[in-house]
Amino acid sequence: MVTIELHNIRLQAYHGLYEGEQKTGSLYEVSLKITYDEGHVKFDDLKNTINYVDVFDIVKQRMKVATPLLEKVAEGIIRKLKHQYPFSTEIIISIYKLEPPIENIQGKLGITMHKKYDV
Repeated sequence: MVTIELHNIRLQAYHGLYEGEQKTGSLYEVSLKITYDEGHVKFDDLKNTINYVDVFDIVKQRMKVATPLLEKVAEGIIRKLKHQYPFSTEIIISIYKLEPPIENIQGKLGITMHKKYDV
C-alpha cells in the first residue's frame, strides 16, 4: 500500500453558516491521505502513482467554492479524488478552521471524513 499525503496545507476560504464568514473568509488547514495498492508497479513514471500536485489542485479548487458546511466540502473533495483515481482504496481528509468566530476560543475546529473502498 502507498499513501500520498498533504499535511497542514493552509488556504484562505469563505465557508461557514454565518453571513460574516462568507464575506471575510477565514484561514483553513487541510490534511489529506489517499491510499492505493501499488501491486507490482515500478515507480519509474508519475502515471504509475497519484500525483500530489493534482491532489493539491483538487483541494484548492474545491476550497474556493463557498459552502456552509465543511462536511460538504470534504465530501466533494473525496468524490473528485475517487473519480480521478478510481484505484484508490482509502481517503481521509481533515479540514480545520484556524480562527473560528467563537468568542474566547483558542485553537482550531473542524471535521474529519474517512472513506474506504473495495477496488
